[in-house]
Amino acid sequence: MFATSIMTRSACLIFNPVAGQGNSDQDLATIKNLLEPELELDIQFTTEEVSGGELARKAVKNNAEMIIASGGDGTVSAVAEALVGTEIPLGAIARGTANAFVNALDIPDSIEAACQVIIEGATKKVDAGMCNGKPMILLAGIGFEADTVEDADRETKNRLGTLAYVLSGLKQLREFEKFETTIETKERVITVEANAITIANAAPSTSVLAHGTAGVIYDDGLLDITIIAAESRTNAIAISYHLLQSASNDEAAERDDIGYLRTNWVKISTNPPQKVVLDGEIIGKTPIEVECIPQGLTVLAPVEPEIQAEEKIEHLSGIKIEPK
Repeated sequence: MFATSIMTRSACLIFNPVAGQGNSDQDLATIKNLLEPELELDIQFTTEEVSGGELARKAVKNNAEMIIASGGDGTVSAVAEALVGTEIPLGAIARGTANAFVNALDIPDSIEAACQVIIEGATKKVDAGMCNGKPMILLAGIGFEADTVEDADRETKNRLGTLAYVLSGLKQLREFEKFETTIETKERVITVEANAITIANAAPSTSVLAHGTAGVIYDDGLLDITIIAAESRTNAIAISYHLLQSASNDEAAERDDIGYLRTNWVKISTNPPQKVVLDGEIIGKTPIEVECIPQGLTVLAPVEPEIQAEEKIEHLSGIKIEPK
């Protein structure tokens, strides 16, 4: 639900100078030219030693009115995680490879359009999550997806963009294996053999393994869990293609080797233990416990236009309409 707020006059801009494939100096100059007429910017730079999350937590302690993250998914998610449970609005200027965060939340991924959204100052509340005590904005992946993210190194991502994840995924298919999985919700315990489990709070259509359900809704108070149970490498490829199509059309998966459910809390254990990726970063291995935090994050986002009927006049008694 959107609500337009009074525009704050100051903001902390957390800028990752090594994100993406563009010219970071030029990107920063563009951002300053667009935002500084409207906002007093406190610009902080991430480094190898100081993360976006650390800078965001410091800004929260300093009572920042607004925090803007500019970088890839790692930077934006790290800053977002620091704002979970606060009322401080997050602005996002995506300059990364996949830009999953902004795509999942329908925020523009061009610098100019993103800055315009920030200037307009409309906010909305979205869900967040906690995974093993760590904030989760997008999703947690077990098995196939975790291996894919771990294998896609920065050099390859800089060179090939999102194709790096596709190539890594094909490589992981060659190392295809199943594992025993126990999925526990508040109501039941599910035991299944799976190749991959994805727990999504929000996800762009490009995160195909998260889209068993008919569209991951980021403000419904629920987590979307997708279970992949392919019997062969050929099935795994067919599943990926099917999920790509269903995600693009916001349709639920219809294959017998794809399962899905929605819940506000889940605990997942596997045998043997599997790697876990949380918002693009490997955090360890299973088991994991994930809980949804309804409306836990405030973001600056585009105002949804009101849909208005253009006209309705033909039904009136005795009316006559002639072309001019």
